Amino acid sequence: MNSIHFTQFKGPLSVVDIPMPVASEAGVVIKVEATGVCRSDWHGWMGHDDGIVLPHVPGHELAGVISAVGGLITKFKVGDRVTVPFVCGCGKCEFCLRGDAQVCPVQTQPGFTGFGSFAEYVAIDNADFNLVLIPESVSFSTAAALGCRFATAYRGLVKRALVKSGEMVVVYGCGGVGLSAVMIARALGAVVYAVDVNEEALSMAVGLGAIGINSREVDPVSYMQSLGGAHVAVDALGSEVTAGASVMSLRRRGRHLQLGLLLTEDGLSAIPMARVIAWELDLLGSHGMAAVDYPEMLALVASGALDPSVLVTREVGLEEGAAVLASFDTSAASRKGITIIKPGI
Repeated sequence: MNSIHFTQFKGPLSVVDIPMPVASEAGVVIKVEATGVCRSDWHGWMGHDDGIVLPHVPGHELAGVISAVGGLITKFKVGDRVTVPFVCGCGKCEFCLRGDAQVCPVQTQPGFTGFGSFAEYVAIDNADFNLVLIPESVSFSTAAALGCRFATAYRGLVKRALVKSGEMVVVYGCGGVGLSAVMIARALGAVVYAVDVNEEALSMAVGLGAIGINSREVDPVSYMQSLGGAHVAVDALGSEVTAGASVMSLRRRGRHLQLGLLLTEDGLSAIPMARVIAWELDLLGSHGMAAVDYPEMLALVASGALDPSVLVTREVGLEEGAAVLASFDTSAASRKGITIIKPGI
C-alpha cells in the first residue's frame, strides 16, 4: 500500500509502498478514506515525541471503512464506517473503566506509538473498546476533522472549562483547533474573541461568529482586561507567549484551557503563576476525548448544530499531503483551517 513514510526525524517525507497491515486478534484494519494533517503530526516528524520508532508512518485523525477484523472482535464488522480517537485506551485500567480513556497510562496512539493513517490502510488494536461508528449523514472528511483538534476542543470547552451561555471566551490561535474552539464556544452561547496575526485565519474565525483581534495591531491582553477579562481563555496554538497571554486575559476566578502543545527544551513551560494564585485562576488541559463520549458530539454534528466540515479548507492526496506536513510550521495555509488527506486521490 502507499504511505507517507520517513526514516529520520526532520528527514525526507516520501510516498512509498509498504506492506499492508494485518489485523490482530483484538484489532481491525481500516481502509483510510480521509485523514487530517495536524500540528501534532508535524511535532512527531520533527522528533518532539519520544514514543516514535523509526521508520515511521504518521497520521492520527482518521475515518474509513473496516476491511478486516480479528477473531475476538464482536462489536464491529467488515464494511462499517468508523473513526477512532487519537488516544486509544486499554479498556481495563481505572481510568478507562470510569470513562477517561484519553488519560489511559498504557494508551496507544495511531501515528505515534505505531504506524498511522497517512496511508491507504491502518491497523487499530483493541478495536471493540476504541472504535466509533460514523453516522451515514456524516462524511469521512468531517469525521476525520473531528479526530484530534475538534474532539480536544469539544471536551476542553464542554467537559473541562464548562463554558456557559453568555460567558466571554477568548481563543489564541485560529488554526484547526482554534477554529474548532470558536465554533464550539459559539454553539454553547458564549461571546467569543479570536486572536491571531493571520488575517485569513481571523476572517474564518469571524465567519464562525467570533470578534477578531489581530495581535500585531492590538494588545489582546489589554483589550480583554478593558472588557473586564474573559471567563475562559484558550491557548489553541501552544507557545509560552500565547499561554501567558491567555492566562493574563482572564478575569478573577477565570479558567485557562491549554489545547496547544507547549514544548520546550527542558519540558517545562513558564506560566504567570503569581496571577494564577492572586486571582484564583484554574489551569485546565484537554487530551482528546474517549470513544465513549463521541456519540454526544457526533449527534450534534449529524443534527447540524456543529458543522466541522466548514473548517476543512483543502483536500489533497498523499504526495501533496507529504509536502503539507513538511511545511506545516512555516506555511500560512497550514495555519488556517484543516487539511484533509484522501489516500485514494
